Amino acid sequence: MLILGLPLIIPLVLFSEKRRKTILHRLGLFNPAGAGRHGMQKPVKSRPVWMHALSVGEVLSAVPLAERLKKCIGSRDFYFSASTKTGYAIAEETMKEVADTVFFFPYDLIPSVRRRVKQIDPAMVIIVETDIWPNFLNEMKKKQIPVLLVNARLSEKSFAGYRRLWFFLGPLFLTFKMICVQTQKDGNRFRALGVPEEQIVLTGNVKFDQEENPVAASELEALRQAMHIRGPQKIFLAGSTHDGEETILLDAFIRLKKMFPNLLLMVVPRDPGRAEIVFRLFKSNGFSTALMKELKASRPHKALDVIVVDAMGVLRRFYALADIAFVGGSLVNEGGHNPLEPAVFSKPILFGPDMSDFSEIAHLLVEADGAIRVSDADSIFHAATLFITENDKAMGMGENAFHVFTANRGAVENTLKIANNYLKP
Repeated sequence: MLILGLPLIIPLVLFSEKRRKTILHRLGLFNPAGAGRHGMQKPVKSRPVWMHALSVGEVLSAVPLAERLKKCIGSRDFYFSASTKTGYAIAEETMKEVADTVFFFPYDLIPSVRRRVKQIDPAMVIIVETDIWPNFLNEMKKKQIPVLLVNARLSEKSFAGYRRLWFFLGPLFLTFKMICVQTQKDGNRFRALGVPEEQIVLTGNVKFDQEENPVAASELEALRQAMHIRGPQKIFLAGSTHDGEETILLDAFIRLKKMFPNLLLMVVPRDPGRAEIVFRLFKSNGFSTALMKELKASRPHKALDVIVVDAMGVLRRFYALADIAFVGGSLVNEGGHNPLEPAVFSKPILFGPDMSDFSEIAHLLVEADGAIRVSDADSIFHAATLFITENDKAMGMGENAFHVFTANRGAVENTLKIANNYLKP
């Protein structure tokens, strides 16, 4: 199908800056095994370990596992790949002290896959959460290279899709040496798809194993000054928002601002390319609004009502700065985003009805009174009002969220035990 579609694909590549910049890498025409972190030629060591993550969310969840794995593999090199341009950019930033090389995962074309595998010659491949490709997995099977699927999850939607295509996908799952699942429910779904019991192990969710408090007080103060945040201003942070959510947040913020004039709303769109649209939305409704990049160039004349963050890789630090955290992708049907990012900083958390990609974590947080599930502007207004007016309640919910985070750690160690079984000396 790809070959037949080449007359359509080539123009798409040529006219898309994102694809134009990555196509040669994804065709395997650049050799990641020949260069170190700074592009310098490096000596060949024993066969490396290759970890792969699809995009931004999977890359960030892989960080604690990658850090521990690097310490465990001794003299071996550690390679890390991502599929998307944004995932690659985040991997270059977060993995710069861990991975010997960061590169793009190849297109699942037999020549691209074979070229990349020959270049790297891995001792083992670890795929984080998802991104399953038939030609790649078949090549690994032929070369007898063990492949682990770790931090694996199957949402209800994905489960239904896989069942419909099981005649095609079933053999792919059987190529994994082991599938390390986040929850018992995920394990049951893989079993229902025909994966043998001995191929599935419950290891937990590695997202719980991120650093507890990596943002120092001095860094937070510097961040407040850089964003020109005035002393008494409370900060309502909306992280990883999607199209449709900012309008709901705007309705709630109009009401909140009347009651709390010093309240500052910080909006971090999941796609920074949407920042200008979000900026115009709040600006056109009379709010003093600025883009983050503008604040670096000049100081605003008056206190801001709204800051729209137009950058990647900064959300975690802003969660540390917030008084209230809303997790986006949840008021619209996007499956939500990781609520542990604010939980690690003991923040009271709000998220919408669709947290299907993080259903177990969301359930634990709500059950522990560490988060409130909202559904519209009215419920956001009431929940935020509660947190602003009742400081003890806000602090208590933040502490509950943090307890959920600390009480469920250990997935990284469980996963490493499995990986070590397949990593030959």
